[in-house]
Amino acid sequence: MPKSLPVIDVRAPICCAPLANGAMSTEDATELALRLKAIADPIRIQMVSLLMGAVGGEMGATNLADAVGVSAGTASHHLRQLREAGIVTSERRGVKIFYRAEPGNLEAIRSTLATCC
Repeated sequence: MPKSLPVIDVRAPICCAPLANGAMSTEDATELALRLKAIADPIRIQMVSLLMGAVGGEMGATNLADAVGVSAGTASHHLRQLREAGIVTSERRGVKIFYRAEPGNLEAIRSTLATCC
């Protein structure tokens, strides 16, 4: 049986010192790993890319599914993973759900991985 990963509080900002600063705490390493795991999938990377370039900064779940060539159920799974990691946010409007990338959280991940000042 696969080991379940802890749930992270996406309301908390991604706030870790860069890896090059030395040893990272277990808690910070776990939070970073969970966020990296959430984005470490080609479909999810495509979705984030589409959201970052979307007119108005958002796209509907159906449009995202169509754009990456997956079913609505598969898209929903991937978007849930991204949302739980704080990489995207969602808003329901009627029966449709619209997603928006969280550039601040993506920048925080990038900053943590930076190897120089």
